[in-house]
Amino acid sequence: MKPYLRIGCIVRAHGVHGAVKLMPTTDDIDRFRGLSHAFLEERGQFRPVEISDVRLLNDAVALHLRGVDSVEAATALRGAYLCVDRAHTVALPPDTYFIADLIGCEARDTDGRRYGRITDVLQTGANDVYVVENGKLMVPALKRVLHEVCVEEKRIVFDAAVLSEVGLFAD
Repeated sequence: MKPYLRIGCIVRAHGVHGAVKLMPTTDDIDRFRGLSHAFLEERGQFRPVEISDVRLLNDAVALHLRGVDSVEAATALRGAYLCVDRAHTVALPPDTYFIADLIGCEARDTDGRRYGRITDVLQTGANDVYVVENGKLMVPALKRVLHEVCVEEKRIVFDAAVLSEVGLFAD
């Protein structure tokens, strides 16, 4: 499992003193309240950063990273991701998983058929949809279809009977 999870993407500078505007990639925007340390992911490299100010906006988060004190420095961070390590992730309710942990899981059914790996998770509002092999199969993340989810072993098992009802197969 990945050691860091993305919680937002820097989209631009915010103001004239080096703050950045961040688009959250988390369901819990309140998780930014009180956030004082994180990691900045740039070109696949992670470096620790201190956060000195956080303001929740309507659709985004404005924050100031220590050492980023100009519009130019903030603009240079455009496209970088703000991440947290596993020790500082939010606690998830039972039977809930981080999307980053689902990506790459081997998908099979209770009859032993293998379908490939989860390549994406679509968030539709009603329920998530697991995309297998870039659209070869799409499965709504319903309790009745999910027989087993083991992100530690990168495995998802669908109930074969329910999958035949709710799964969308490309062929």
